[in-house]
Amino acid sequence: MTTGPLARRLAVTAVSVASLAAVAAPARAADAGPAPAATTAATASAATGKVDYATWQQDCRTVMDQALPYVKERIAEARPGEKQAIVLDIDNTALATDLGFQVPQAANEPVLDVAAYAQEHGVSLFFVTARPGVIEAPTRWNLQYDGYRVSGLYVRGLLDLFKNVADYKTAQRADIEGKGYDIIANIGNSATDLSGGHADRTFKLPDYDGQLS
Repeated sequence: MTTGPLARRLAVTAVSVASLAAVAAPARAADAGPAPAATTAATASAATGKVDYATWQQDCRTVMDQALPYVKERIAEARPGEKQAIVLDIDNTALATDLGFQVPQAANEPVLDVAAYAQEHGVSLFFVTARPGVIEAPTRWNLQYDGYRVSGLYVRGLLDLFKNVADYKTAQRADIEGKGYDIIANIGNSATDLSGGHADRTFKLPDYDGQLS
């Protein structure tokens, strides 16, 4: 994995998404308040583009070290027949999108660790992303390749592209709840991933003042 600066993030994102669209995907397989984001010296240096992959992973781990005990507790307290779910953003949350070019895109390991525990204990994983529907199939394949069990993937259709992202994502979580799920945690790296409710608790990963989309 590259340890280069994040200043190249926009170019990397554009190339990565375009490359994903070209991947031939196989057939599909079957308020307590938000936790505080990591605060380290990396945040202070972010404006100069000096945050590297190792620092980002350390900061993500700090947040997920708060999330895992909470998820374990909620799973242990589940009522008989309760359908628990976790909602995750994709770019720079479930996947390490901006931190190096490769296909498939690598998992964000601290997030995958929490997701792996949850899915092994019966929690469904739903992914709500601002990615367009044209790359839905390769996105699903990438997530499954990295070890995520995808219970649902919400991507933006044509009309969704004209909606406010926060409103769009809130509506998708409401839809998941409408299917009988209790969203015990919502994980993302942007305020638009987490605002609007419809989750018992939110966990915000670092975006370094918008450097990570």
